[in-house]
Amino acid sequence: MTGMVDRLDAVLNAGEAPGLHGIVVVQRGERVLERYGAGQDFRLGDPLGHVTFDAGTPHDVRSITKSVVALLYGIALESGLVPDPGERLLDQFPAYRDLADAALTVEHALTMTLGLEWDESVPYTSAANSEIAMEEAPDRYRYVLERPIVEEPGTRWSYCGGATALLGGIIARGTGRPLDEYARQVLFEPLGIGAFEWTKGADGVPLAAAGLRLTPRDLAALGVMVLRGGDGVVPEGWLREALRPRVPIDGDRHYGYHWYVETGATPAVSASGNGGQRLLVIPSRDLVVAVTAGDYDVFDRPGTAAVLDAVLRD
Repeated sequence: MTGMVDRLDAVLNAGEAPGLHGIVVVQRGERVLERYGAGQDFRLGDPLGHVTFDAGTPHDVRSITKSVVALLYGIALESGLVPDPGERLLDQFPAYRDLADAALTVEHALTMTLGLEWDESVPYTSAANSEIAMEEAPDRYRYVLERPIVEEPGTRWSYCGGATALLGGIIARGTGRPLDEYARQVLFEPLGIGAFEWTKGADGVPLAAAGLRLTPRDLAALGVMVLRGGDGVVPEGWLREALRPRVPIDGDRHYGYHWYVETGATPAVSASGNGGQRLLVIPSRDLVVAVTAGDYDVFDRPGTAAVLDAVLRD
């Protein structure tokens, strides 16, 4: 363990991860490493100024929110409140029947294989980014469902925050509760997570694709729950389905139900978000790593990569 700590401190002292805001490492159920930094931060693009982070400071986890929404879907499914993945997506949005293709299923949304015309490769500060355009539209669900289908659904993974927005809408409709309230009741409070925040859109709806804010400790607690097979909070059977490699991305990297699945020499599952946010779970090492950072719109995220290399290197 000393080697891990020394390697991380060497990375930080060398200035290789200036954007690091927090890291928590849990191994064999024990918190073995914890570091916090300081720097400029934002709440979904709104500047928060210079922040000195500590164990109690919430942080945008950005698209890790998507993976949390998948956990909530599984909990709601177990309670019979949302449809099975094989059900038609169109049936969940009857108000938009004029727009949606009957061939689309909930599973296409869960695996981001909707086949829609959708582009999140440009910075999230630009309206040319489809997720930003969705949130600026008068009706986010109509915006997603009216996108042209440009390839056969179910055939190729294509990153799509609109898929998560649809899932969030299905959960809210099925449970009769806003996403953040449902998350508090069935996921966060059972895990002892009390101080989360969930940014809302202009319509007051919690942003399913990127709105969650957690402390690194609480982010790690989610990872420990996943490592333990749901810990009686998320149905174990759903986790098995969610963490199964379903759609190839590149090499050994696959997508499950809104979780990344690595099938290489060291199998792992992970969630990630813009700016260097990362939740990594490695079952063979009984290891969970939670990272928050401020490298927003830096798509190669060298700081987070250097930190993870220091922690994971044998």
